[in-house]
Amino acid sequence: MTNSGESALENWATIVASSLTWEQAHASLDHAVEGLPAGLRGTRPPNYPRSIWELLDHIRRAQRDLLDFCASAEYHELEWPDDYWPGSPEPSSDLAWTECIAAIRADAQALADFAVTNAATLTTKIPHGTGQTYLRTVLVAMDHASYHVGQIVAVRRLLGAWPA
Repeated sequence: MTNSGESALENWATIVASSLTWEQAHASLDHAVEGLPAGLRGTRPPNYPRSIWELLDHIRRAQRDLLDFCASAEYHELEWPDDYWPGSPEPSSDLAWTECIAAIRADAQALADFAVTNAATLTTKIPHGTGQTYLRTVLVAMDHASYHVGQIVAVRRLLGAWPA
């Protein structure tokens, strides 16, 4: 591949990677949880099945699973739904909340780094998968997190805890 081709490929992969954390058409994860009172983290609004904590920890679990699927030849599939959702609507502590957010950030960065580092092979099939490509898996991670960040904003609105 020529230098211009490599540059275009790297640019394309960088754009894909940046989608994991950008705030383009929707709130970022950091913005969605910013300023949330600790007392509302585990509150389920009336007629809504999940708390912000449940959505946040679900993002963490699913994103980590997708990262492992891409990066580990020793990947083992998780059990749905038990391994993807926390057992409680509330975090066990402030530390659990903080660590969850830090893990989401770290794993999003790891997926972004993976996309850029492996730009030339993103469209190849994952050897231990069932036809999925690395690109598809990175895009699923982005799409999944975006969907649930939107739900976090909706829960905050239902709880009266989203800025006007």
